[in-house]
Amino acid sequence: MDGGETSWIARCFVNARREVPEFGGEGEGEGEGNQENTMVSMDSILPDDMLERILSYLPIASIFRASSVCKRWREIVKSRRFLWNFSSVLSQKPWYFMFTSCDEAIGYAYDPLLRKWYSIDLPCLETSNWFIASSFGLVCFMDNDSGSRIFVCNPITKEYRRLDEPPGVKSSDYSALAVSVDRKSHNYTVAIVKSKQVPGNFFQWDLSIQIYDSQTTMWMTSVTSVICDGILYFLIYSTGGGMVVPENRHGLIMYNLSSAYSHGSLMRTFIPVPCSLTCGRLMNLNGKLVMVGGIGKHDRSDIIKGIGIWILNGTQWIEVCRMPHKLFQGFGELDDVFGSRGTDNLIYIHSYGGPALLVFDMNKRHWKWSQKCPVTKKFPLQLFTGFCFEPRLEVAP
Repeated sequence: MDGGETSWIARCFVNARREVPEFGGEGEGEGEGNQENTMVSMDSILPDDMLERILSYLPIASIFRASSVCKRWREIVKSRRFLWNFSSVLSQKPWYFMFTSCDEAIGYAYDPLLRKWYSIDLPCLETSNWFIASSFGLVCFMDNDSGSRIFVCNPITKEYRRLDEPPGVKSSDYSALAVSVDRKSHNYTVAIVKSKQVPGNFFQWDLSIQIYDSQTTMWMTSVTSVICDGILYFLIYSTGGGMVVPENRHGLIMYNLSSAYSHGSLMRTFIPVPCSLTCGRLMNLNGKLVMVGGIGKHDRSDIIKGIGIWILNGTQWIEVCRMPHKLFQGFGELDDVFGSRGTDNLIYIHSYGGPALLVFDMNKRHWKWSQKCPVTKKFPLQLFTGFCFEPRLEVAP
């Protein structure tokens, strides 16, 4: 295997047995005839604590392969002490899961470190059109019908929990979902924003926010979203008449989660987006609020002329980068519909009309196509959606 090309893996992790490397050597005064007696297995000379530290720095896929080497390695990988060592590793590169069916929750996950796709079965998810949010190894799913079925799961370990049905509005015209996991305690917060048009009034909408705390296992209700540094951010879209200019239709609203126990506070600051926007997506990248969106033409705001990335600095959006036109054309027929997700320092972007996946590294300011996804478009109107998550072993819902 050379040139950076990888073979496709038909199942999540290959349980391939590998020979344990051995060190050979000669002692003083010993000849070749005694060489077989001096062969020492690496497995026998490494103490458990050192082996645990070494294995904890491997990519997730390699850890699963290592667990099939021998009984000792398997027991180490499953031990609590190994999970503690693994938790000290700063981060794993976020993976991107791409659905390959509009009706079923099946697809492939892309590992940017090894540049491979893996077939992964997602527990508790029924269809690909559910609302999805992720944070530090956990992914939250909410059904698209009533928003009453909500699950939090670890896609790597397959552990999951169904949350109690949230109170308040059962049906809504628009919904947004966000989750935030504390990296030290592993406690998490789930936030759901729902809006419903007031009957007979096109310009007025009722807004509700439900907050779930994993410590109390309770929902709290107060008067696309993401949680960043204790603040819930969500984009709103103005449905006002023709007097509203396209640049002012989108805006950012902030909700302070830290005061949720005293009924919260909906911050009145309305932060407009920097340009005519379509397919806007908010992301928490290492504690910074980042927005990805399509930049509309001046005379036709519904037609994308490019894709931009911005970061919020106070109340101002600072442009980080725009997708190079050559890469933008690489999506083919993009129209005005594309998806974007991000975590840690990576942003994934792809057209809903095809499986081509583009990766942007925020630290290096570098664009790169992923390895070709092992799925083909079966019919013209087939849609491809997905989400990203950080693969972790030690986090449980």
